[in-house]
This record gives sequence, C-alpha cells and structure tokens, in this order.
Amino acid sequence: MKKVVSLLLMLGLLGAVPALAHKVNLFAYVEGGRIYTESYFPDGRPIKQAVIKIYTADDLLLQQGVTDDEGLYACVIPRFVDLKLVVRASMGHQTSFVIKKAELEVGR
Repeated sequence: MKKVVSLLLMLGLLGAVPALAHKVNLFAYVEGGRIYTESYFPDGRPIKQAVIKIYTADDLLLQQGVTDDEGLYACVIPRFVDLKLVVRASMGHQTSFVIKKAELEVGR
C-alpha cells in the first residue's frame, strides 16, 4: 500500500511541473491615457508576438494587437469602463488582467 501511495504522489508531482512551465503572466498599467502591458513566462522570457485582446466586462471585444519581441504592447485606452485584457501565448496558453474603470480615470 505504501508503494502505491508513494508512486501516486510521485506521478502527481511530475504532472505539476509541466503545468508551471506553460503558465503565462500578464501585467498592465495605465499612464498618460494609454494602457501598457508586459507579457512573460515564469522564467522571465517575454511572450513574443502574442495576441492581446481588450474586452469590456460583458465580453465585447474593443481592440486587439500583438506583443513585440520584448513581450510589450501599448495602446490608447479604448473606453473608460472596466476592461479585461487577455494574452494568448503559443499552444493556446492564456491569462487575463482586469483594469477597473477607476484605474483608467486616474491614468487619464
């Protein structure tokens, strides 16, 4: 029984490592009427040429673009409402970042 539990535990741990390797990170901030984003993998490598989409809170697509080779993207604020930014990296991995209307107003 101990061997079975140990084997299952080891297999579970092995499965967790690849999941972390495919995680993506997205950070965004507002300054001077523009939204700036930084997209990167956990090891710090930029997510190059990734599609970024900007949605309203009710999932209306307002704008989309592509990160540069440093994982950066910037645009004019498309609308002063709560926004959800979504970046999609290779192999379908994606993450999102929400910017509240109040943050947009401050960064105007």
